[in-house]
Amino acid sequence: MLAIAYERGAASGAEVATALAADTPLAFLLPASDYTEWVKPVLEELGTVVPLTGGDEDIDRVKALSPDGIMTYSESMLRDTSRLTTALGLPGHRLETTHMLTDKLAQRRRLSEAGVDSVRQHVIDKPSDWPEATKAIGFPAIVKPLYGGGSRDTYHVPDTETAQRLAKTLPGGMVLEEFIQGRPSLPYGDYVSVESLCSPDAITHVAVTGKFPQMPPFRELGHIWPADLPSDETAGVCELVTRALNALGVDFGVAHTEVKLTADGPRIIEVNGRLGGYINELSRRAAGLDLVRIGGLLALGEHAWSEPVDPIRVHFQYWGAGPTDPCELVATHGVKAARRVKGITGYRPLIRAGQRLDGGVMTTQMHLLCGDTEDHVAMFAALDEAIAHLTYEFRFDDGETALQAPPSTWRT
Repeated sequence: MLAIAYERGAASGAEVATALAADTPLAFLLPASDYTEWVKPVLEELGTVVPLTGGDEDIDRVKALSPDGIMTYSESMLRDTSRLTTALGLPGHRLETTHMLTDKLAQRRRLSEAGVDSVRQHVIDKPSDWPEATKAIGFPAIVKPLYGGGSRDTYHVPDTETAQRLAKTLPGGMVLEEFIQGRPSLPYGDYVSVESLCSPDAITHVAVTGKFPQMPPFRELGHIWPADLPSDETAGVCELVTRALNALGVDFGVAHTEVKLTADGPRIIEVNGRLGGYINELSRRAAGLDLVRIGGLLALGEHAWSEPVDPIRVHFQYWGAGPTDPCELVATHGVKAARRVKGITGYRPLIRAGQRLDGGVMTTQMHLLCGDTEDHVAMFAALDEAIAHLTYEFRFDDGETALQAPPSTWRT
């Protein structure tokens, strides 16, 4: 049996079952949340459901299942998963490694100590910490939660005025870092991610994933396989990520590492000890690799992958982005026309009409607009044509409605 520590993350219950149900019985370990309560009826159709409390009794509950492995695809469940695998003697991240993967301060310290990358940081626990932090780090800077993902509460801090404003609104448990300035990279984003399969014997980099330029402050818009980089730069990025993973002791599972491309070479943004969001859809289309399945089999002690084959076409996802103000999606117009564009192979809504968006700076993906083309130039042509057909209609809290076109940041 494979137990999945389940919360909102990179793989749905249905995706997990499709990938792994033929290999092993499944159990879903659920913490208490509105999300898990909502998906619980579906998960009960897919496997055994076991509630988690966060206490020591979780170990006995999971041990009673006699699982052969425990896996998670959710950032918020990494610590619980490591606690359980350690207690039951199963494959997984070591507790120290998990701490560094989920605590941005601890991660930066280890990477600096190992000579991999060094970035100035200062913890902010309360508003009065801001003056000392800005003095230590300087401007420009970036502030982010010590723990968490998805660009939640992540802001660019270019000056004292911005710092003073954020000090009044942000909670404690933050870290201020020096801002890593990317090189000019249009029509692409100035960063990439590296998708890696890790075991005690080897680290295999499945792909270097290209990005679109972000929406402010740091909202992502999609993925590109492969990134449009020279081979020597790709090799340099992968070598840096290998050093980072080794420094953190990552020798299990799937890793998703974000790397900034600077004028002085690649720099580590952060290392994540789990599958990246929507990466599996891309890896299955572009390389025939089901990373959800491979990750699950790794948790069962099986190393079931071969060296990835470079895709012969450019595969991409474009997500769009919701507003930063709270609102409701009334409708998305032009979907049928967008689907007919050459190079577009699929459109899947992630936000549906009538659904409320909370706003804020966290990445809110509107849809998966997927496709593949013969090269990167053709990719942008297909996206430009498809996006020209699409319009979002939002209703805001003041009752006003507005039509918004999906952003095309590569044209700015």
